[in-house]
Amino acid sequence: MFDAMTIENNSSSFRRPRWHEIDEAWYLRQHPEIMEAIGTEEIPDIVAYFEKIGQGYGHSPNCYFDELWYRQTYPEVQREILRGHYRSGFEHYCQTGYRDHSPHWLFSEQEYRRRYPELTQVLFDREGFLNGYDHYLQLGLSQGRIGHRFFDPELAWMMSEKYPECFDGAEGVFGSYIDLPATLPDAERVSWYFDPVWYLQRYPEVALEIAQGRYRSALHHYLTNPSPRQYDPQEHFSEAHYQHAHADVMPSVEQGIFRNGYEHFLRFGEREGRSPADGIDLVKYMSRPRVRADVQHGLYAGPFAHWIATRLHHPEILEEASMPSEAQTRALFLREAEALLPLLARQGLNFSHQGLPEISVIMVVHDQIALTLQALASLRGNYSGEIELLLVDSGSHDQTAEIEKIVKGAHILRFRHNIGYLDGCNKALARASAPVALYLNNDLRLYPHAIANAVTRLHAEPDIGAVGAKLVRTNMRLQEAGSIIWRDGATYGYRREDDPNIAEANFVRDVDYCSAAFLMARTDILKDLGGFDTIYRPAYFEDADLCLRIVRSGARIVYDPSVMVEHLEFGSSGALRSQAMIRANHRIFARQHQDYLRQQQPAHVRNAVLAREHRDRRKKILVIEDRLPLRSLGSGYVRSNDIIRTMARLGYQVTVFPVLSRETTLVERSRDFPESVELIDTRDLNHFADFIQERAGYYDLVWVGRTHNMARLLPIMNETSRYLPVDGTILDTEVVAAPRSLERAEVLGLNPPSGSLEELLREELECARYCRRVVAVSDHDASLIRRVDYENVSVLGHSLRPRPTARAFAERHDLLFVGALHDEESPNYDSLLWLLRDVMPILDPLLPPDIVLTVAGYVHPSVDVSVFAYYPRVNLVGALKDLTPLYDRHRIFVAPTRFAGGLPYKIHEAASFGLPVVATELLAEEVGWENGQQIMSASSRDPAAFAQAIARLYHDEALWSRVRQGALEEIGRDCSPKRFENSLEEILQNCLVP
Repeated sequence: MFDAMTIENNSSSFRRPRWHEIDEAWYLRQHPEIMEAIGTEEIPDIVAYFEKIGQGYGHSPNCYFDELWYRQTYPEVQREILRGHYRSGFEHYCQTGYRDHSPHWLFSEQEYRRRYPELTQVLFDREGFLNGYDHYLQLGLSQGRIGHRFFDPELAWMMSEKYPECFDGAEGVFGSYIDLPATLPDAERVSWYFDPVWYLQRYPEVALEIAQGRYRSALHHYLTNPSPRQYDPQEHFSEAHYQHAHADVMPSVEQGIFRNGYEHFLRFGEREGRSPADGIDLVKYMSRPRVRADVQHGLYAGPFAHWIATRLHHPEILEEASMPSEAQTRALFLREAEALLPLLARQGLNFSHQGLPEISVIMVVHDQIALTLQALASLRGNYSGEIELLLVDSGSHDQTAEIEKIVKGAHILRFRHNIGYLDGCNKALARASAPVALYLNNDLRLYPHAIANAVTRLHAEPDIGAVGAKLVRTNMRLQEAGSIIWRDGATYGYRREDDPNIAEANFVRDVDYCSAAFLMARTDILKDLGGFDTIYRPAYFEDADLCLRIVRSGARIVYDPSVMVEHLEFGSSGALRSQAMIRANHRIFARQHQDYLRQQQPAHVRNAVLAREHRDRRKKILVIEDRLPLRSLGSGYVRSNDIIRTMARLGYQVTVFPVLSRETTLVERSRDFPESVELIDTRDLNHFADFIQERAGYYDLVWVGRTHNMARLLPIMNETSRYLPVDGTILDTEVVAAPRSLERAEVLGLNPPSGSLEELLREELECARYCRRVVAVSDHDASLIRRVDYENVSVLGHSLRPRPTARAFAERHDLLFVGALHDEESPNYDSLLWLLRDVMPILDPLLPPDIVLTVAGYVHPSVDVSVFAYYPRVNLVGALKDLTPLYDRHRIFVAPTRFAGGLPYKIHEAASFGLPVVATELLAEEVGWENGQQIMSASSRDPAAFAQAIARLYHDEALWSRVRQGALEEIGRDCSPKRFENSLEEILQNCLVP
């Protein structure tokens, strides 16, 4: 290899990348005419020919580098070639371009880095890769990684199986594909985003250009032709439609920011749900749980790719799936029970127990042996503890008469006639010896951990008398999520017919009653009350009456959605007979409790929200935020999450409503919020007016997080004020943004916002006039708010307790940055750029060469973090569930923020873990800490001073220990969870007092 192609690399283990070689065999196939010029003393071989002649003609050295495309794509390189600074684009790429340029029309260095931000320069240096392209060719392809949105290795592998003779195992699918014989590349898709067959049919002139050798394939033409807006990539994307439907995109296309509308769609529009062609609604399509799951797990790059793949392989899925009727699902439930019968009859079930049982399970059965055994198998499999099974055989005529041969250890109460459900339960209750009794139907199946969750809930508080389940019918619609007793004595299963996963069905609350299909209660209470009242025999309303008597005795009935049961409604009796008994017993129930019922809500579905909690005296708070405040999001969301948790702990009933629609998972929601909090995850600002009207009079307080949300909501709240609490709105500013806007303009050299600071404050806080109280995150922000005549200000900071990690100074290594990157205009994004561009070059010689900067935190999909990955000391780890190991392993936390507002949570959090902080003077002033005592700080206008502060703290153990201890003491005093709780309670109580 000639020295002109030498790559700058100091590693002793340097391995020449595949793209760097001159592939002589390939080169000769492309240019057979060169054989006439080879063999002389001046040009002895192909390599010499390429060096002295070929690269001047614009030849490519191998299939992995496209010389002509490179020159066209980077005109500045072409200019350098013409000036004689480089002999070819390949020479430029080998010497400098490999760092950030793309070498081929089918691989994008930027896209590869952006798609896989964990592929940092630190990783490449450690594992011996020169750049992303080197990694992709050597390892990424085999891992199924995508280097260009128009080349999916999985589809290429499928193509290779059809044409094995054309794919070289040594070159891999990428090299083989770009070197395929003419016309073959157009035979199959290698991306869901481009259809070569349709493309050539739609544009027959392209086939002629390919035949003339101007383009290698249809895909090559689409990606490199000089009129990109004149061609559609496939049947289901239309440039004309996209330009017309999304006019806001066109200025960016006209300015050349995007090559065409399709490039914008693939970068942003697909994720935003923009329509690619008439009749394709990606928002609706993405709302399907299966589609969301497939995209979130990386099976497809986006919903459009999913839609195309589904249309080609499973078009039936695109049609709205018709759910089977309930009659069909009921029949299936019965068939499944019958299918299990032989297995259970052979293997049996064992309910033997030693000593005092934990639970007495009461089940009344009349025939239906298959259903009974299915229910008992579900019970036994659901809970391994000691169960006393009290099985009442109420005059069965089928194999139930011999059930003791199958079910060992059961206490069977057998009656020759059908004594009915109510009397059967009472007979069994008299025999119950466990402290907990469970009424359980024989026509149901228990979902995982139902028994254990119910037991835990029952014992959670001493005044809980009974626990009920989320009952789901066989058609996977709700039977009830707790039940309501109306003023006329009628009952209503809350959210009946709805999806079991809706927010309203998935938080713990006290209710009027729960169905005895699954009702767990304290045995002593049941016996004191005499079980079911015999006036309701044979059945129906006995459970509503029992629950009401439990409540009137001073105990609570709690609905717990983690106790989930599938129920064959009316499986134990005919529906017509059941309806007749229901009507009769309703009249009895209404007479028996008419004095109590007068205080219940009138019977109307619009009153269901008011009635869903049993006469709950807890105050109800509606918390409004940008989005459901997951802790992993950072940027004030941790504090919002702490506010919600504390409200719940103080005994308030909290509903969280997001202004913006953002996808969250059930796992995230269940992990980050108390089980008693209602999370509205399917609505946003567009639904707020209807939501408030549906819940007229329900809330005692409205807590609005972030001033911009209050500004958005103000017109709606003015219009719907009759449905909202009078004088009951609190604005939690989270940050006063006006100073930050001025600082940002000054730091970045932008035109400042018009007006003085006071004028900007008045404009920002104008919406606060609607509110009874304004909350600031710090005394500094509170003073700014008072500056524009708001005296109704309270301060609520952060909730943290000191929890220093164990490692000593000498055991720690590296620098840590933690911060969410929600957009590229954010303070965190700017601070990272400043740290890497301005500070790190000064810091480099001051630190050992193996020291790296770990960057952790949530990254919004729209944020390109690949720019950070190029720096040799950066290790990107993204959002982590638990940051404790990072705080324990690193030596210093850096907070290089140049413009910000509010109170920096990240500094408090790092300090609470015992990790000393180097921050800008701006942040040090916001927390009120002294340089050299609780924090190290320097001006954001002096990168050298900031670098010196990092180096000094990194090397000086005594200083490190002093700063660590000082910050821990500050956290213990200023961020005490008890202090946070007391402050929040005071704010709420002041607003609840008339």
